[in-house]
Amino acid sequence: MPEGPEIRRIADQLSAALLNKPLHEVWFAFPKLQSYSPQLHRSQITGIETRGKALLTHFSIGLSLYSHNQLYGRWIISTPDDPITSTRSPRVRIAANNVTATLYSASNIELWPTNEVQSHPFLQRIGPDVLDKEFTSDQVAHRLLQPHFARRNLGALLLDQSFFAGLGNYLRAEILWRAELSPSSRPQDLTPEKISSLAHAILNIPRLSYATRGLVADSARIAPDPYQDGNFHFEVFKREGMLCSRCGSVIQKATHNARPLFFCAHCQSDS
Repeated sequence: MPEGPEIRRIADQLSAALLNKPLHEVWFAFPKLQSYSPQLHRSQITGIETRGKALLTHFSIGLSLYSHNQLYGRWIISTPDDPITSTRSPRVRIAANNVTATLYSASNIELWPTNEVQSHPFLQRIGPDVLDKEFTSDQVAHRLLQPHFARRNLGALLLDQSFFAGLGNYLRAEILWRAELSPSSRPQDLTPEKISSLAHAILNIPRLSYATRGLVADSARIAPDPYQDGNFHFEVFKREGMLCSRCGSVIQKATHNARPLFFCAHCQSDS
């Protein structure tokens, strides 16, 4: 499933292609939404924002499209010179000038009045967006120690969208590796120094992924600071059997909360 950084990047691409341009087509595959197409014709997109893994597309007529890619959804942007050849099922199509954006395979698609869309049940359940630039590491540390979160193991907590929206499986693995913590660690058992390290990782890893995209690290690369080159690398995710760039031990794979988890058993501890 795409995580917060991937959804934020597609929002940026959609904004660059469609923002403030008269729309000559807005098409929906779902019958319950098709009646809105005439209203949206010749309107404009005034803003595109993300809340975790959800994307909100705001139209100038006071309607907002809520979409969640879930596991298989994917936006593809095309031009007449670069036609779409996807075999996926189209769900939404938005076109302006010579640019068409098509959402494939997603099933969670709704139209809401813009002034009410923040009341969507999913948006009401989730926590702060992990890519929110206003959020600080001190606020993350405080959130980690709230009673509702402090007693939970990190392997589960970092997938809970009510804790932070936008975190997912690859970010969980990389955050735990960066903080040198095992998935069974609980915030209430950590030292203040470990809480601080974890809080910084929770913010910095997603932000770095969003800014630089993910690059699989060379298995032979051993560096004192794996992020010293300014880019995001997969240090443990999908690297089982390779060597940890921090300690040289073999990276392992296990199942945690019904999801695959990749970690270094040598340098990721419970405290």
